[in-house]
Amino acid sequence: MTAGVSELLGISQDTGVYGRDLRYRTDFRNGRPLRTDIETLVQILGKLPVWVRLHYLHPYPRVDTLISTMATDRILPYPDIPLQHASPRILEAMRRPAAGEWMLARIAGWRKRCPELVIRSTFIVGFPGETESNFESLLEFLEVTRLDRVGGFAYSPVVGAAANVLPDQLPQALREERLARLMAVQAAISREKLQARVGRRPTVLVDEVAADQVIARSYADVPEIDSTVIILGP
Repeated sequence: MTAGVSELLGISQDTGVYGRDLRYRTDFRNGRPLRTDIETLVQILGKLPVWVRLHYLHPYPRVDTLISTMATDRILPYPDIPLQHASPRILEAMRRPAAGEWMLARIAGWRKRCPELVIRSTFIVGFPGETESNFESLLEFLEVTRLDRVGGFAYSPVVGAAANVLPDQLPQALREERLARLMAVQAAISREKLQARVGRRPTVLVDEVAADQVIARSYADVPEIDSTVIILGP
């Protein structure tokens, strides 16, 4: 039973490693043995008559398997993958698993496997030690990958974070300036992406019905974050 639920958002700090804390043990559902891992969870959720989205899938190799599952329509082809940066040097300083050139090939492969894929990601600019060249590599990465949804943040210290003591902390004004440049590049990409959808007739999920219009979302739109589809009334 879904009890009126029409959409499920799977959200955790790293959804792709679901079950690791349990050592991927075998559990039972209706007497059937099931492995506690993200692939099995997705197979089960994909049988529900609801939209299922996965957020915060860090780009480990198992994401490739999940993209293949998205291509089967069992879950929405909308992975939220926080890449954080594209410069190998900055990613190493952040202790992140991705690398710009490696991700270029993977994203191209994902889109070939699942043409309807909509990728969301987030990036941090102004991380300690980020040079202009490092930042430019991030902008180039966006231009090449043409990601569908992008969020940006200017680096800010967090209590207890190891990055607080890294050398070459950038001035706040420079961090904000780079954030504005990042979002300007993505805004242009987003406009092109939206323009390409003109004339299409997507399946939508209705969120609100008013006297003169209906507010809905396509599979490419996360609630309260992305765009809406406005259906005008008479």
